[in-house]
Amino acid sequence: MYIHELQDWPRFYWDREQLAEPLASVRHRQGRLIGHMEALGFNLQQEAVLETLTADVLKSSEIEGEMLDSEQVRSSIARRLGMDIGALQPADRNVEGVVEMMLDATRRYDQPLTSERLSAWHASLFPTGRSGMTRIRAGAWRDGSTGAMQVVSGPIGKEHVHFEAPKADRLLAEMHGFLDWFETDSGMDPVWKAGMAHLWFVTIHPFDDGNGRIARAIADLALARSENSPQRFYSMSAQIRQERNAYYDILQETQKGTMDITPWMGWFLGCLGRAIDAARTTLSAVLAKARFWERIQGVPLNDRQRLVLNRLFDGFEGKLTTSKYAKLAKCSQDTALRDILPLVERGILVLNPEGGRSTSYALAPA
Repeated sequence: MYIHELQDWPRFYWDREQLAEPLASVRHRQGRLIGHMEALGFNLQQEAVLETLTADVLKSSEIEGEMLDSEQVRSSIARRLGMDIGALQPADRNVEGVVEMMLDATRRYDQPLTSERLSAWHASLFPTGRSGMTRIRAGAWRDGSTGAMQVVSGPIGKEHVHFEAPKADRLLAEMHGFLDWFETDSGMDPVWKAGMAHLWFVTIHPFDDGNGRIARAIADLALARSENSPQRFYSMSAQIRQERNAYYDILQETQKGTMDITPWMGWFLGCLGRAIDAARTTLSAVLAKARFWERIQGVPLNDRQRLVLNRLFDGFEGKLTTSKYAKLAKCSQDTALRDILPLVERGILVLNPEGGRSTSYALAPA
């Protein structure tokens, strides 16, 4: 039996006394992080927001097994934030759709969550009306025409059912109750609301696909309300991606349990705290990048050089070679070498010890 089949569904409760200290700790860390970021100035704040939202979009999709192009995601977000990050990469419509949903959830956190808004999010996630090869009802609740909505794993013929959602004929009433609760000011701390909303929505599972990503966007919206700010400096989705197995385990246990969701709320608070702590890495990277650009402020650079130098700071995999430079900058290897050599001469890049065919370059130590 799943929790949505229980007589007291959806009257969730949890041990607030037991979780009072974890909540206070998370709230304290939220405040400290926002205080640190506000002291950085507008440009560095925007850089941190760009890094955070890029991670949020990428990792939320990765949780569902979908790998997006990081440069397309970054470029799409930068364009919408009005940021100049050099040569922008064109993004396909799937990337644009995920970015649109995430930015709508976080930048317009003060706007009500409605069925129309959720339908627009879903339609933006599936612009072709298909999930892979399967046609789905994009922008509309599932109708049950394909049978029960189940979360399964395993090969065909040996599937393991982890969860079965409420029947389609319950969806109108279920979503009306959920949205009415979400927009009612009951005095509940918005962090509690974020955790409960995530669980409640993903248990209803109202769409044919994309429910996990939308549940995380709803939680992000509630967390933005908890801070009264559209600026995102930490990524809950990135942390959930790191803890994906634990996430699915606690979700499955809760959906097969009772209305006492203390373990789920405890896990949610812990994951949120770890996400906030992980933002220190983002902050360090942003500061290092800012110091780098200040150091070379007077050096003339073309757009290709700026693009590649930014990529070296933004999680570039492996070592920089002329062939990788040429691929990134969309130029010939001869042009790549002509771009690289002045950067080496000015002490911006250094030649790695390997020579010959293994010739590669790295950012010079500060």
